[in-house]
Amino acid sequence: MPSLLHEITTPFKKATFGMGCFWACDALFGAQPGVLRTRVGYAGGTTLDPQYRKIGDHTEVIEIDYDPKVVSYEDLLKLFWSNHEYGLTNIIKRQYMSLILYHDDDQKRIAEISLKKEAHKHNTKLVTEIKPAGAFYPAENYHQKYRLQEHTWLCEELGLTPELLQTSHVAARLNGYLVGVGKLEDFEKDIAKLALTDKIASFVRAQLIENEGGSLYC
Repeated sequence: MPSLLHEITTPFKKATFGMGCFWACDALFGAQPGVLRTRVGYAGGTTLDPQYRKIGDHTEVIEIDYDPKVVSYEDLLKLFWSNHEYGLTNIIKRQYMSLILYHDDDQKRIAEISLKKEAHKHNTKLVTEIKPAGAFYPAENYHQKYRLQEHTWLCEELGLTPELLQTSHVAARLNGYLVGVGKLEDFEKDIAKLALTDKIASFVRAQLIENEGGSLYC
C-alpha cells in the first residue's frame, strides 16, 4: 500500500491571514482544493518570540502554502472575507483582529482592491489591516491541526510528529474534512491520493457528513 501523503513538492506561494481563532482558520483552509500545507502562529507585531500566553502585539494567523495553478489568491481572499469570527466592523484586541499579511507586491495590490470592494459592499469602513508579512512564529504544537488532534488514535495512525503537524499535506486535508469543511466528492477522490486506509477513510467520511455546515469557531 502507498505511503500516506505527508510531503508534497508542488511549487507554491504563501498567504497569511488573521481572522479570529486560528483553530478555525486551520480547518477552513486545509480542506480547500489547491492548499498544500497550513500552519498557525503569531505574526504582524514586534514582540520577539511570542507565545500563546505572551502574545504581545501579534495576531493569531494562519500561514498557507497554496498551488496558484489550482487556487488563486483571490479565491483565498473570498474565504477570508466570508469567515471572520468577530466580523469586519468590530474593533477587537489585536490577538483576533482582521489582518492580511502580503508576501509580494501583487498580493498587496489584490488585497487592497479586495478591501475596497468589501467596504463598498458593506457600505462602511472595515477594520481589516493590510501589512507586509514579516516574521512568522509558529504556535505551540497543541494548536497545530487542533481539530485533528482531538482524535488521538487518528494522529497515531497517521504517524504525526510535531514537525508533520505543520508540514503534512494529509494532516491539513483531514483537519478540515473532520469538521465538515470541503465536499464529499473531493474527499472520495482524496482517499486514494492521500493513501488513506479503509479505517481512516470510513471515520473521516462519517465526520464530514455529520459536521457539514456546522460552525468552525469555539
